[in-house]
Amino acid sequence: MKASAAYAREKWPDILEVSYELKDSFHSEQTPFQSMELVETRRFGRMLLLDGMVQTTEKDEFIYHEMMTHVPIISHGHVRKVLIIGGGDGGILRETLRHSDVEKVTIVEIDSRVVDFSQKFLPSISAGAFDDSRTELVIGDGAGFVASTDEKYDVVIVDSPDPIGPASVLFSREFYKNVKNCMTQYGIMTRQCGSTWMQPDELPAAYAIVKPIFTYNTAYVFAVPTYIGGFFSSLMCTNGSEHVLDLATLEKRFEAIKDQTRYYNPGVHFGAFALPGYVKEKLV
Repeated sequence: MKASAAYAREKWPDILEVSYELKDSFHSEQTPFQSMELVETRRFGRMLLLDGMVQTTEKDEFIYHEMMTHVPIISHGHVRKVLIIGGGDGGILRETLRHSDVEKVTIVEIDSRVVDFSQKFLPSISAGAFDDSRTELVIGDGAGFVASTDEKYDVVIVDSPDPIGPASVLFSREFYKNVKNCMTQYGIMTRQCGSTWMQPDELPAAYAIVKPIFTYNTAYVFAVPTYIGGFFSSLMCTNGSEHVLDLATLEKRFEAIKDQTRYYNPGVHFGAFALPGYVKEKLV
């Protein structure tokens, strides 16, 4: 990310460059794992960038966090324990804790500075979720955690960066096998798989790895304005039966949180699994 007098720029090498008009540049630092920068844009509010790529913004973060969280939790229907791999900004944690039946949420973040940084500069995203008594924060490697834990989780949400650097291990066959082993019998895993247009190989590659591991695998899509290139994707896998539910069941399960979401609703959930042809044809 390069900042000029009035713009921040996110560059996709050999593809395009996106400029965001700035109001201010707040803070930047290099952690042991990545570079972090916080800027304030005119359209999207405060924006967090990791290694020069937009991760989240105050304006549209709710879309990603709601779809990564409520789709698996409501699909499952009886969630008590949730594991979040990554997610140090606290957005997925915040949305998970909206479900009163959830008794424990373990969040495993490799970079403690992401947690501290986000709570200091982007407090609206976690909204106090790290202080909830149901939250267990583990600073450590997510791959190592799922390989060694004795806990069993109803839902596992993998909110990792793209498969480069330290995050590459979270896209391996061994990682997914260990995730399966720490899930309950009918548990669900979701993980972000990038832009279907800007990163067209990420979802098919992940799907090919998980297909022989889990009983049922599918994908769903949604649009986040600052995740450019059209639909963003997520993979959903389960040890049990298919979890793509009818609209009536979704509406019934949604009742408990219906006044707490801004993007997610039963119709959006149902429609998210109607994949565009160019996405569906690659999931073989």
